[in-house]
Amino acid sequence: MKFPRASGILHHITSLPSAFGIGDLGPKAFEFVDLLLKAKQKYWQILPLGQTGYGNSPYQCYSAYAGNIYLISLENLVDDGFLQAADLEGFVQSAADKVDFETSVGFKLPLLKKAFENFRQTSDEQIIAEFHSFCDTNGYWLEDYALFQALRSANDDAPWIEWDEPLKLRKPEALEKAKHELDDEVFAQKFYQFVFFRQWFALKAYANSKGILIIGDIPIYVAFDSSDVWCSQGQFKLNEDGSPAVVAGVPPDYFSKTGQLWGNPIYNCEKMRTEGFGWWIGRLRFNLSLFDIARLDHFIGFTRAWEVPGKDKTAEHGQWVSVPGSDLFSTFRHALGDLPLLAEDLGDLTPEVENLRDTFGLPGMRILQFAFGGDARNSHLPHNYVQNAVVYTGTHDNDTVVGWFKVKKKTKKNTDASLEHCSKYMRLDPKEIHWEFIRTALASVADIAIIPMQDVLGLDNKARMNVPATTDGNWSWRYTDGDLTDAIAVRLTELNELYGR
Repeated sequence: MKFPRASGILHHITSLPSAFGIGDLGPKAFEFVDLLLKAKQKYWQILPLGQTGYGNSPYQCYSAYAGNIYLISLENLVDDGFLQAADLEGFVQSAADKVDFETSVGFKLPLLKKAFENFRQTSDEQIIAEFHSFCDTNGYWLEDYALFQALRSANDDAPWIEWDEPLKLRKPEALEKAKHELDDEVFAQKFYQFVFFRQWFALKAYANSKGILIIGDIPIYVAFDSSDVWCSQGQFKLNEDGSPAVVAGVPPDYFSKTGQLWGNPIYNCEKMRTEGFGWWIGRLRFNLSLFDIARLDHFIGFTRAWEVPGKDKTAEHGQWVSVPGSDLFSTFRHALGDLPLLAEDLGDLTPEVENLRDTFGLPGMRILQFAFGGDARNSHLPHNYVQNAVVYTGTHDNDTVVGWFKVKKKTKKNTDASLEHCSKYMRLDPKEIHWEFIRTALASVADIAIIPMQDVLGLDNKARMNVPATTDGNWSWRYTDGDLTDAIAVRLTELNELYGR
């Protein structure tokens, strides 16, 4: 699918300013849309919106559908009459530039429960009708998800594989009994999702009204402890007891002697194919209702999967197994028409990956931080770009540009040729290195240029979003009010105008 030549900013919802410890869908999100407009940006890219668990990673969620209830704006709940202004008093955040997950959840969850109790008492027929309409439209995933969360709570947050056998294996009698016994909590979970999506679609509508397109993110795999796996066990390669027979990862390489063990269950692709890929069609259709464009994470996984035995502790003893990506995307196109998708085609870019991407006209990703230190044929060097591509200065998994520069500067002489190569390609002014990367990205032929907010602000690795294969301190960076100054907005505007974006 062809996209307009334009630029945008990568900035997750959690990284917005907020008085309650975590960015949310409230007033600051709408203000951010206005800042994007002021800076002449066309795209706002975010990370997955799902309900996070341990580690707070948006790539390990309890559902491929449900929204993260901790992104719900308390201020908006006051505006809607579900809370009183006085309810919001008393929260003290530890730092304005970091997400305080534990404190924020501890404050917000009781208020979400209070909002639910107030909703139960409402006589507002319009909001009641909206709620029932939402439940009817989304019942195909909402019913199971609400019960899943109610059961997790009833089982002290234990993963579903540890539940009693009848519930673990979804025996009809056990499910009906649980629905009856946990009716109040199931109701509450539905309400939280109703509020989340009501706020999300209001924000998206506002962004679209200003000419801003939302780029969402779809992880290729789902978490094992998720309603998706619990409810659709036949769609995954599991043992009879529900445990994963094989899990996803990547093999050992230069960066890791034991590979990366992600732990996500692997799809039963043959079963999915015989069923017309209905599970995937439903998931993609839903996500395309949330976003204007969706990024497919780990696109390589649509051609092959590194399958590791489920009980292994490292990824060393896995094997590559082919995935019928061409059949899947043909089914996508037949069911959904043009595919407003971006392919995260980073890593081992085999001919199979390139063919799948190009056959379906999906823009691939190019990362400027990956461009230097090799030869002139590096696909991440701008002179090798094609128009149907997305260029980034870096991603949420990389150093910031300033951080990258500092790390390279500290590297012992002659052990890394990146900076020397980079200096021949662009200016290496330490005070302007992030702007030089931004300028180079915007000047390229790639139709879409996306700049992480940390690079727009020229921040070092203290502002890094994620360090893969680690769990502590990730996903917590936030920007504060006033960081995106008028001067920065003017500079972005000038560069966009200069390079026709």
